[in-house]
Amino acid sequence: MSDEVVSRHRPAADVDRPVPPESVCVLVPTLDEAPTIGAVVSGFRDRGYTNVLVVDGDSDDDTREIARERGARVMTQSGSGKGQAVREALEEVETPYVVLVDGDGTYDPADVEALLAPLSAGYDHVIGNRFADMDDDAMARLNGVGNRLVNGAFRFIHGGEYADILSGYRAFRTEAIRRLPLSAEGFTIETELAVECVKRDVETTVAPISYSARPDASETNLHPIRDGGTILLTLYSLAKTTNPLFYFGSLGAASVAGGAAVATYVLWEWLRYSEGHEIMAVVAASGILLGVQLLMFGVLSDMIVALHREQRHRLERITRRSSREEVSGSGERGGDRREPGRPECSADDER
Repeated sequence: MSDEVVSRHRPAADVDRPVPPESVCVLVPTLDEAPTIGAVVSGFRDRGYTNVLVVDGDSDDDTREIARERGARVMTQSGSGKGQAVREALEEVETPYVVLVDGDGTYDPADVEALLAPLSAGYDHVIGNRFADMDDDAMARLNGVGNRLVNGAFRFIHGGEYADILSGYRAFRTEAIRRLPLSAEGFTIETELAVECVKRDVETTVAPISYSARPDASETNLHPIRDGGTILLTLYSLAKTTNPLFYFGSLGAASVAGGAAVATYVLWEWLRYSEGHEIMAVVAASGILLGVQLLMFGVLSDMIVALHREQRHRLERITRRSSREEVSGSGERGGDRREPGRPECSADDER
C-alpha cells in the first residue's frame, strides 16, 4: 500500500475543528498491520492529531517499529484481543476525547471531524456508519450479510438503532466510556460498547463515514463464521441485563416447547398403544414447569429493570436541576459586587 492516505474529503486546513486536536487521543489497536499502520498514523498526524497511541498485540512483523517512525506512541498490550487492548489503553489516555480506529487502512482519517462534531454538541459516543459510503469491494458478501444480521439482532434484542454497531471507527468522551464495565476480550468489544450504551443511556449517535477495501498486502484477523457466531452469542448473553424478558422468556419458551413436544409423544403412545412412559412424562412436566418459571422470572426481571431505569432518570433530573440552581445562585452572588456597608448610588451620583 502507498504511504499516502487518499482522502475523499477536504484537506485539514479547510475543515471546521469541532474539538481541538490536542484534546484528542487517536487509539489504534493493531496486530500484524505493518503494510498499513504507517499510512494510518501519518494520516491523522498530518491533520493535526499528533497524539496517536498504537496498542499492539505483540505483532510478528514491523508494526511497532513503523508506528514509532511515523511519530506514534507505541505500547505492547499485556494480554491478547482487541477488547483487552482497548481497556488497557484507556488507562493510559489523559485527553478528554478518544478516537478509536482500526489500523488496517480501511478508514479515512479525514472523517475524524465528522465523528468529533457530535461530541462537541453533547453526545458521549459516536459510531461511524460504514454503509453510508462503502466501496463495492470493501466487504465480502458473507461479511455484509453477517453485519446486517448482527445489526438486526441488536435492534430486536436491545432496542438500539445504531446502524453499524461493528464499525471499527468511533469517537467518545473518555470519561463516559471509562464508566462502562467493559469485559470483552476480542472483536466483541464493539458489540459490548453498543449494548452498554443502551443499558446505561449513554448519549450515542451515528455519523456517516467512508469505508475502503483492505489493501492486498494486508490480511484480516477476523474469521467471519467463528467471530460472527461469538458476536451473536454475546448479543444474546448481554440481554439478561438489558432485556431480561427476551432473555429468560426465550429460554422459557424453548423449555415449554420441548416439554410439550415430549408430552405430546407420551400422550400419543398412551392413546394408540396403551404404553406409558413414566420417565418421559416426568421430563415433559419438568420442562413445562421450568419454562413457565423462567417466563415468570423474565417478567419480574423486566419490571425491576424498568423501575431501575426510571429511578436513574429521576436522579439524573434532580442532579441536573441542582446543578442549574447552583450555577444560577453563584451567578446572582457574583453579580452583586457592592462592598458591605456601601450605599447604592446611581450613575448621576457617581458623576
